[in-house]
Amino acid sequence: MTEIARSDEELLRAHASGESGTFDVIVRRHRDRLWAVALRTLGDREDAADALQEALLSAHRNAARFRGDAAVTTWLHRIVVNACLDRLRRRQAHPTVPLPDGSRHDDSSGRHTGGVEPAAPAVDHDTALVVREALGRLAAEQRAALVLVDVQGYSVAETATILGVAEGTVKSRCARGRAKLAVMLGHLRGGGQGNPPAGERVRSEATE
Repeated sequence: MTEIARSDEELLRAHASGESGTFDVIVRRHRDRLWAVALRTLGDREDAADALQEALLSAHRNAARFRGDAAVTTWLHRIVVNACLDRLRRRQAHPTVPLPDGSRHDDSSGRHTGGVEPAAPAVDHDTALVVREALGRLAAEQRAALVLVDVQGYSVAETATILGVAEGTVKSRCARGRAKLAVMLGHLRGGGQGNPPAGERVRSEATE
């Protein structure tokens, strides 16, 4: 059976059994979407690249622990989101300040963190920047839920599985996040009637 014909579950089991190359196939299938989740959750290309790398290494090492109670892609998203949330919490505990050259400096260690992005960022539209900034001001858990539901298009049930919470919790986090975004983004497009709701703006503007 060719690698393309094998399911994610078959490939993951083969990897756990020691078959080389099978995990790489899974990564190639899902990396783009995993990267999008990491980037939208963290809002920083360097942090997103680091979080995605950490998550994939963790998945690679812990493949034998996959129980099959969810799809492999859901399992991978859960690991990526958890890696992102860990970084967000560390960022909140040790905030960064801008340097004169526009790079970042870690207050806690003095480590220079600028200049190592995996690829040059795309030129952002002003409105997209405003939306992303607003998204970045939400609580980490609300941001993760909105990224999965409103940006990536996952259902509430899928998002609940990825985040490991109840569906009602996802709905609550999304509702609170959208309410906060509606206030922060109310000035966009005149704030008049007929403007898309906060969730629609996040979906349309927070794309690369």
